[in-house]
Amino acid sequence: MHPKGIKERLASLIERACDGLLPAQPPFDAGLERTREAAHGDFACNLAMRHAKGLKVAPRDLAIRIKDALLDADGSSGDALLASVDIAGPGFINLKLKETVYTHECATILELKERYGEQIFGAGRKVLLEFVSANPTGPLHVGHGRHAAYGAVLYNLLRKTGHDVSREFYINDAGRQVDILGVSVWIRSLNLQNANLPFPSNGYQGEYLLPIAQALLDQYGDQFWVAPELVTRNLPLDAPQGGDKELHIDGWIANAREHCGDGFKSIVDFALKGMQADIRDDLEALGVTFDVWYSEKSLSESGKIDRAFQLLEKNNHTYVKDGALWFRAQDLGDDEDRVVRRDNGLTTYFASDIAYHLDKRLRGFDHLIDVWGADHHGYIARVKAGLAAMGQPPESLEVVLLQLVNLYSNGTKLAMGKREGNFVTLRQLREEVGRDACRFYYVARSHDQTLDFDLDLAKKRSNENPVFYIQYAHARIASFDKQLSARGLTYDASVGLAHLHLLTLPHERQLMVALSQFPEAVALAARTRAPHSLVQYCRDLAHEFHLNYAMGNENPEHRTVVDQDELRSARLTLAKATQQVLRNALDILGVSAPEAM
Repeated sequence: MHPKGIKERLASLIERACDGLLPAQPPFDAGLERTREAAHGDFACNLAMRHAKGLKVAPRDLAIRIKDALLDADGSSGDALLASVDIAGPGFINLKLKETVYTHECATILELKERYGEQIFGAGRKVLLEFVSANPTGPLHVGHGRHAAYGAVLYNLLRKTGHDVSREFYINDAGRQVDILGVSVWIRSLNLQNANLPFPSNGYQGEYLLPIAQALLDQYGDQFWVAPELVTRNLPLDAPQGGDKELHIDGWIANAREHCGDGFKSIVDFALKGMQADIRDDLEALGVTFDVWYSEKSLSESGKIDRAFQLLEKNNHTYVKDGALWFRAQDLGDDEDRVVRRDNGLTTYFASDIAYHLDKRLRGFDHLIDVWGADHHGYIARVKAGLAAMGQPPESLEVVLLQLVNLYSNGTKLAMGKREGNFVTLRQLREEVGRDACRFYYVARSHDQTLDFDLDLAKKRSNENPVFYIQYAHARIASFDKQLSARGLTYDASVGLAHLHLLTLPHERQLMVALSQFPEAVALAARTRAPHSLVQYCRDLAHEFHLNYAMGNENPEHRTVVDQDELRSARLTLAKATQQVLRNALDILGVSAPEAM
């Protein structure tokens, strides 16, 4: 049986009390919010304000009726929650909970351990979460890292709330870009054999291709060697010489196909395999893994693009113009129609996109979540139009757009540009600041805001650094065991649980209240796709603990490790409950919970 959090239990109580008193409008919304000031109780309820007009009564009169019904329902319950119910202002209902509610919650935390905070509102929903899906033409840069961390945390949140979710990486291994990658590796391999060829301006110029080019030579030897004068024959001029860089790189691709024959496909496949391995290694080092690596190329090879075309044509959503096949996207909410097959017979990227999303649905996923860069905003309407045209509900697709990352070091913004090879890689960032800082900072800010990643702050080992501040709270709690040992004292969990009523100091109650908010924080972060809200919860909880600790430094009687057995065990029980919740939250974020720092 799924244990309900305090807010869930209170909402259920209100729903029972209001049965027959308020109009049935499922799903029932209790209108509960945590109060900001303890003087106003623990929760505020706005039901009377919302329903008074429809019932043609004064809000305050309705609030009194709800109050009476609540007290009756709570009094007849075997799990009484309420200490008091008060009417405030024109009709707000303030609810104060019994102290035992919070002490019981501490016991629940220690009973459930890593399961504390789990929800079930996602049960029965099969979700496919696609994220990162970076082009396999270079290493991951710091922008990709934000997508990786965000997707990984969202996956954890969805799992924590009962969803059946699968992680997928879409490999863009088709089209011209992979031919450019193959040519770039080939030219590097020729130059490693002293060909001294000028590198095309539109090739992938980064040094990251040298190890792949060397590996190509190690495996194939000089099998793909072509004399420099043949390689460069009839090449259009490159941009630096007054030519066209696109025509120049296309000339390179044509020459590679001419001189290497089927070997050029082997070069492209080798380069793709090398880059994909590099990407996979980077992601795993960040603690990010995938259930499926899905090949774009497989869509055409398996006939899935043709299947999509057949559905579009069957549903009368295509037409031919100037020899090309067009999709009537405008009829379904897009701003213009889209080409799906060019007049030369080649399909477009958009054709692959809609065939891929159809395949996601046909694999049995109820809900599709795609994590894209903000520059892909215009693609949302057209992909949804494609789903609708193929008989799938467009609302089954949810797109989360992530804004850019700016990386700062010593107050200076660092540049990124993959083709020019002057970007900062995710690997470099992780090696400099560590995995924990990467995972934390990438999700510390709302995904719809630009993220300024401060390298200097991320490396600080002080309370200025929020990830250090949170981890230090966990480590501080772990240090209590050493304090016990040093003083010859013990901790008895059963004694602590039996004497939690001794925790009467205001800051102890504040800490218990903060702990009880964890299930709500998980639910909010999962429902709103907002990992940063869970980060804020962690910071708030760590603050409450550090405040509690500081009170002990100011007054020895307020310390956790005191001489009185019952009080000491009660305070250590509260500390261990805090440690468990911090560990659960950090686990969702993919950040370690150290025992010592």
